[in-house]
Order: sequence, then C-alpha cells, then structure tokens
Amino acid sequence: MSDITREMFDRYYFPLFTPPAFIPVKGKGSRLWDQENREYIDFSGGIAVNSLGHCCDGVVEALTVQAQKLWHVSNLMTNEPVISLAKRLVDLTFADKAFFCNSGAEANEAAFKLARRYALAKHGEDKNEIISFIQSFHGRTLFTVSVGGQDHYSDGFGPKPTAIRHIPFNDPKALEEAISEKTCAVVMEPIQGEGGIIPADPDFMKLVRQLCDKNHALLIYDEVQTGCSRTGDFFAYMHTGVAPDILTTAKGLGGGFPIGAVLATDEVAAVFTPGVHGTTFGGNALACAVADKVISIISAPEFLEGVRAKSKIFFDRINDLGAKYDCFSQIRGRGLLIGAVLSDKYQGRSGDLLKICAKNRLLVLVAGKNVLRIAPALNIAEDEIEAGMKLLEKSVAEFVAG
Repeated sequence: MSDITREMFDRYYFPLFTPPAFIPVKGKGSRLWDQENREYIDFSGGIAVNSLGHCCDGVVEALTVQAQKLWHVSNLMTNEPVISLAKRLVDLTFADKAFFCNSGAEANEAAFKLARRYALAKHGEDKNEIISFIQSFHGRTLFTVSVGGQDHYSDGFGPKPTAIRHIPFNDPKALEEAISEKTCAVVMEPIQGEGGIIPADPDFMKLVRQLCDKNHALLIYDEVQTGCSRTGDFFAYMHTGVAPDILTTAKGLGGGFPIGAVLATDEVAAVFTPGVHGTTFGGNALACAVADKVISIISAPEFLEGVRAKSKIFFDRINDLGAKYDCFSQIRGRGLLIGAVLSDKYQGRSGDLLKICAKNRLLVLVAGKNVLRIAPALNIAEDEIEAGMKLLEKSVAEFVAG
C-alpha cells in the first residue's frame, strides 16, 4: 500500500486544481486503475492528450529505446529525432518549417510573436493588432490568455498585452468590420474547445482566409486540441482545405509526453532568425522520438478511418441517451472531440454530471458549465466504448433523477 494520499495533494501542491478523491496509478488503453485497484473507463484522454491511450506498446518502446541513447543536448546542437519529426509534419501538412516547444501555450506564444515579427519586418510597426474570438482559449501565459476570449482566465494579473481585439465567433459581419490594415493576424480554433466544442462554419473559415489575404494579415490556426487526428483528419483545417500561414499543435502530438509545435510557411518562418526566439527543453530528442512514433501511427489513412467510425458510434449513442433522458439539447464536435450540450433545465450543471460520472468510475470532461466533453483515446477499443457508455447512461440516469 502506498504512503501517498490524496490529502497530501492539498497539503503540498498549489491550490490550482481540485482533483477527485482517488489517485490513478496504472493505465492501459482506455482503462485506469487507482490505488485501491478499482477500474475506470477513460473518456477524457488526459484532455485530448492521450491520443493512443495509456502505455501504448509502440510508444513505450520508442521512449525506452531513445531513453537509452540521447535525451537532451540543447539547441546549440540538433538531433536525429527532431529532424525526423519536423520532416514528417512538413510532409503531412501545408507547412515548410517546424519549431518544437513543450506545450500548447508555448506554441501559441511563439506563433503570436512570429506573426508580429513578420508584420514588423514586412509592413512596419503600426501593423500589430491580433484578432481573436470570444470564448476562444489559447493557453495560460499572459500573452496567450489575453489573446484568448475569456476574461475570467486573464483578469487579475495586472495590465494585459494590448493590440488584441475579440469578436464573436462565426460572425462574418463582425470580422469584416474588425479586420483592417492594422491587423497582423487572425487566430482561430477550427473547433472552439474550452469555449464549448463549437465548430467553425466552413464558409466562415474561407472568409477569414480571404480577408486575411486582402488585408495582408496572417491566418493562425490553433489546433492544440483539434490537431493530430482528433477530428478524423490529421488536422481539422483539412476538412475544408483552407490552409493557414501558421498552425500550432500540442496535446495529442506526444501521446502524453509534453511537446508542442509551430508549423509555418517558409516566408513566415524566415523572420525567426537566430536569437529572436528560443526554448531550453523544446525539441529535445526524447520528446521528438516519442512524437515521431505517435504521428507515424495516427496519421495513417486506415487509422483516421477508424477515428471516423468510432466517432459515429459515440455520436449515435450519446444522441440516443439525450433522447431517452431529455438531458442533451445538441451534440457538437467532430471525430472524437464531442460536446453534449445540456438541456435548458440542466444549464450550469455540467460539473455535477462530471462528478457523478467519476463516482461511477467513468472519466469525462466539461467545456464550460453547460457542455459535457468527451475526448477519448483515438484508438479506444469497442469494448471500452461499450463499457463506458453503460457507465455514462447510469450516470445520466442518476443526474436527471437527482
């Protein structure tokens, strides 16, 4: 029996999180076990991070092999895994260049700096405004949380970075009125994640691209959550064919190992010359070797077809639950990024449903107070889906009866 207890978390850790009473100690696939050896079904995927579930054999092998060869040499030198991963991502996407860091927030921080640096170099210092969208989320650094469109994340830390403008999502008129020659970039999530699993309208994505081109502004896609096969294509922008100038990703990129990436065209990347930006741990051999293995698996056409097939199972089953219990008004999302919107009579209570699910040993997420979010491993087995759906129905029944 371990001498580590949940109470010790409250004693020794910053009070930023409120984890449940149990402590997971082991995982395999989409199942977890706690200190008491109780089993849980994981529909949360580490918040869309564990793209291949827990302890995927191939990824464990890649980590183990690299761990015995080379971990970190700094960016004073390069290494084989960083080159291999960069090439793989360039070959799969619109991009010509890649940059690696440690998280989605760091990737977005770099992307916003890159956009402003590019505008300064090409158009002068007055072209510096970033347009973002209300309810968007782009990270927790002061810059990224300010670009994000949710004030409760950015308030309380003193003066915020300026030249940032927030407009309604999927609103063509608002965009047309906001964008100008002062705009250096428009940043958007193809599906707003923390904002409630709200997909961008394809026509709106096309309009953003057109207006960025017209106003000599860069288009940045934040695919930290939607990227790396989460939506059934390798990146969500591929559903529409509307490519960005800069793309950020993280979460599922490392399958649980911390890594983030910025992808860009040659023209844009060229303004990041030596010394302009950097990272101590980003691009280390260990993270890149793991991510390279993950991407080699999840980018395969047959794997992506599997994501789409499992998505249909989830959407059908959750729709059936919503109809049976009158608890969900809408099911949103794409692929295995799913948001079940609570009916009017249950508004504001997504957290209550999450707690009931946890009590019943099903791990889910929320996206705001009104949306239950599901983002399981992309390779979740059908028996794990079935086991989890039974627990979800049990939890929904308790929720509506309560």
